[in-house]
Amino acid sequence: MTTGRPIGYFVHHQGRGHAERCAAIVNALPRDRPVRIFCAQADIFPALPANATITAIPSLFEPDGSEAPAMSLVATPETLHCAPLGWPGIRRAMATLTGFFAAENPVLMICDVSAEIAQLARICSVPHIKILQHGNRGDAGHQAAYDGAVGLIAPYAEALAQPEWSAVMRARTCFAGGLGVDLRVAEREVARQRIGVASGEQLFVVLSGGGGTGFAQAPIAVGARAFCDARWITIGQIAPDWHATESGNVEHRGWVDNAADYIAAADLVVASTGNTTCQQILAAARPWLAVPEWRYFDEQVRKADALAAAGVAVMRRDLPSSADDWRTSIAEAFATHDPQRQRSMIADEPARETAAWLETLIARLWSPAATPGERVHLD
Repeated sequence: MTTGRPIGYFVHHQGRGHAERCAAIVNALPRDRPVRIFCAQADIFPALPANATITAIPSLFEPDGSEAPAMSLVATPETLHCAPLGWPGIRRAMATLTGFFAAENPVLMICDVSAEIAQLARICSVPHIKILQHGNRGDAGHQAAYDGAVGLIAPYAEALAQPEWSAVMRARTCFAGGLGVDLRVAEREVARQRIGVASGEQLFVVLSGGGGTGFAQAPIAVGARAFCDARWITIGQIAPDWHATESGNVEHRGWVDNAADYIAAADLVVASTGNTTCQQILAAARPWLAVPEWRYFDEQVRKADALAAAGVAVMRRDLPSSADDWRTSIAEAFATHDPQRQRSMIADEPARETAAWLETLIARLWSPAATPGERVHLD
């Protein structure tokens, strides 16, 4: 009944993690399963197989100048997050999606992430899977998206689940630690050769993600002066501070294509808690100061809380603010480091396991009609 019918997949274009886990799942699905990906930015995806196609849609979050400004003051109901009125781009995006629903009869819609598109799929009678992110998401909009889903995918280990998530919610969730991340961790010395760091140097790597403004320069300078015998390399975005008096052991390399090599080469990682970064550090099993950046719904704060509770990182709400603070925090990171526990957060084959879970769920959803009184059990 489902042969040849596609999966739809919405991908948020902020950062890279959404696209990376999409590509991992799609590459693990059977080649006779078509996948239609909907995204506002087509160039963020790793290599995709021939059974996957990308359909560009307008951004649901960025105005293009055609909006009706007077309606920007109309309040958003609690059941929605980002649904401004008078946006032709949003109408075009939703029309593309509903046209796909009607014309191609998808077996499933995966949403990573938008509460509105998840609810649209449910309203259009299309079963949907919601990607489960960390954060304070007990609001009506998120709960409607979760409650209306036929299942949830969490791209991290179950040990990192938030304590308020119920047993019923967890039973509906496919936990996949390491999903979307290349889990082939380079040997330390090989990684150092790739990034130009000598074997005997103590290396501290500071990494901020691509979804925000990045770490401030000044506190990093304080840390580097406190550990002047270590080499400090930053990758990702760094916000400049005019008052940052840097020492000669700091080097800013900006955006790089091989962040995993820097992590594998490091003696210590100071990093924000975007999901891809987290999974790379856990796979490499490095001492870690986890410093969350601002995100909607406190996503990175709650993820850092979960990492600390699981004993796989030392959480700092902000970068240390003094030399003594840096010394105390780094000493704690080294003293509590448990590489075996970190590696246990990564599944053996997260993409393959997720793809198998999806195909099993599709078969159950589209099985012959149940007898009266029966229902399809999704847990």
